[in-house]
Amino acid sequence: MQEFPDLMTARMCACGNLRRASRAITQRYDAILAPSGLTTPQFGLLAKLARTGPITFGNLAQRMGMDRTTLTRDLTPLAREGYVTIGAGEDRRTRVAQLTPAGEAALARALPLWREAQTSIVTAFGAERFTDLITELGEITALAR
Repeated sequence: MQEFPDLMTARMCACGNLRRASRAITQRYDAILAPSGLTTPQFGLLAKLARTGPITFGNLAQRMGMDRTTLTRDLTPLAREGYVTIGAGEDRRTRVAQLTPAGEAALARALPLWREAQTSIVTAFGAERFTDLITELGEITALAR
């Protein structure tokens, strides 16, 4: 069997550790959001659409830090549920997503559950540490781009 001496340092891989933390936190939020019928990514998309209003897929993907293919895959079930409309943009190449009244209602139902998830994480981690973490994550995101 071939040996890989550098694999011991791979435990410190930024990507691997951030992805593992992201999966764990997503599972926690998903479990708490489950009664709303929304997943954590769906909640995030509805919340972003509530803040932005109608927005092109390109702009939404950029603001969410997603590629357009993933965005389309995540918006499709929301459109099917009637929470989002997807329409033509100013030209044939662009599409625009918009929150519907049903989407606003779904977001309103999920918001208390999201707050519960958020509060549980912030309380367990500590408010100051959490604020520092969010700042550091913003910096590492900017660095990676």
